[in-house]
Amino acid sequence: MSEAQDLPPGVDPTVPSAGRLYDYYLGGTEYLEVDRLAGDKIFATVPELGDIVWSNRGFLQRASKQLAAEVGIRQFIDIGAGLPTRNNTHEAVQSVAPDASTVYVDNDPMILAHARSLLEGVDNTEFITGDLRDPDSVLGNPELRSLINFDEPVALMMAAVVHFVSDEADPWGLMKQYMNALTPGSYLCLSHITSDNVPPEGVAAFLSVYNNASENLYFRRRQDVERLFDGLELLPPYDGAEPGVTFTGFWGAEDPEAADSDGSRWGLCGVARKP
Repeated sequence: MSEAQDLPPGVDPTVPSAGRLYDYYLGGTEYLEVDRLAGDKIFATVPELGDIVWSNRGFLQRASKQLAAEVGIRQFIDIGAGLPTRNNTHEAVQSVAPDASTVYVDNDPMILAHARSLLEGVDNTEFITGDLRDPDSVLGNPELRSLINFDEPVALMMAAVVHFVSDEADPWGLMKQYMNALTPGSYLCLSHITSDNVPPEGVAAFLSVYNNASENLYFRRRQDVERLFDGLELLPPYDGAEPGVTFTGFWGAEDPEAADSDGSRWGLCGVARKP
């Protein structure tokens, strides 16, 4: 656990951070006491919280590896990445394509400070400061542009981040802005928390924490998550399935029935190609 006196400028040790909370859920070390206390409030009501985040992380790994190995994508932009320390995008894609480039984007100064040291010496990988809600700033960043060639297909990874964008900030319009900037043959890989068929007391526990955190959390129904892929061609989530959105545990699973779990049903996800 990081100590307050070691914090970089811009970090408020009295406010839970969405990125640090996620690190705590994953069993990491880069969080503060305020994050642990807030996270424990959710764990008390949602004991499958660990399963929720690891199901999402599994989706991210399987999807990024499939895009690298089977589709041939060699460029990945991972927005809202958190700390790239636990089976993250660059590790998954470079395990099958060592020449693949990955740019991580996050707006948490503590995550940026730790991530840059963790990625030191890792080829074809960069971590930049940016906010999902400002596509022009993210995609125009010179460090990103030094690794990503926009004339070639790109995989845009949006795992468990769009649910921090309010309806008023128009996440559907933001997805169109990002995908409009990418060449045909690019992909959107996205997961999002859902309130469909999950315990209302669990939803309330999440909201009570994130209403007082660095980012508010917005649950959405399946039809609203599906709208994030408008204009794109969704892939089948697993062999024998129809193209579409599914639960995070199912996507890319060899045995979808075995992959089903309470935690996996808190997240919806999809991977779609820009025609």
